[in-house]
Amino acid sequence: MDKFITQRNELLAQKVIKGLESRNMSGYYAADKEAALRLALELIPEESSVSMGGCMSSRDIGLTDALRSDKYNFIDRDKYTDKRAAMLDAYDADFYIASANAMTEDGVIINIDGNANRVSAIAQGPKKVLFIVGMNKICSDADAAMKRARGVAAPINAQRFGLQTPCAKIGACADCKSPDTICCQFLITRYSKHAGRIHVILVNDNIGF
Repeated sequence: MDKFITQRNELLAQKVIKGLESRNMSGYYAADKEAALRLALELIPEESSVSMGGCMSSRDIGLTDALRSDKYNFIDRDKYTDKRAAMLDAYDADFYIASANAMTEDGVIINIDGNANRVSAIAQGPKKVLFIVGMNKICSDADAAMKRARGVAAPINAQRFGLQTPCAKIGACADCKSPDTICCQFLITRYSKHAGRIHVILVNDNIGF
C-alpha cells in the first residue's frame, strides 16, 4: 500500500481507537493482513468456542482458515444442515467474529442484516465480539456510514448472494421492500455496556465489503 495512504490510515486509526475507548470498546491497529491475523489469534485463546456469520474480512486475513484448526472449537455454520441450530449455538460462543458494514471516525459501528443472526449476536449473546475492519470502511460520521452500508456494502452482498434486489441490478440502494432484501435490521453500536466485550482490529488494507 502507498506509504502516504498508510500514514493517513495510521493517524486516522488512532482517532478511531480513541473513539472506541470512549465507548467502552477496545481498538487495535494492524499494519497489514498478516499483522491483523496475528493480533486476532492473540486475542482468542486456544480451545475457545468461536462463531461467525459470513464474515468476508475474516476470510481475507486468513482468520477463518486458522479457526478451523483443532486448536479451536469453531462453530462452522457451513457444516450444519440445520442453519438455525448453527445460529443458536453461536449465541453461547466465547467469541463471535464479525466485521462492520461501516464505521465512523469516532467509533460508531454500523451493520445491516437480512436474517438478524449477525446483528443479534453482536448485540447480545457471545461472551466477546471481535470485529475485523478494513480502513476502507471508515466514514466521517454516522450519516456517511449509513450511506456506505446501504449504498456500497448492501449492493455488493446482494450480488454476492445472487439476490434479485434492485440494488443488485443497479449497484445502488433503491430503498426497496423486495422479498430478497438484506436490509431488514439495522444495528448501530455506539456504546458497549460490558467492558472488555467488544474488540475492533482496524486493518491497513481494503478488506471485506
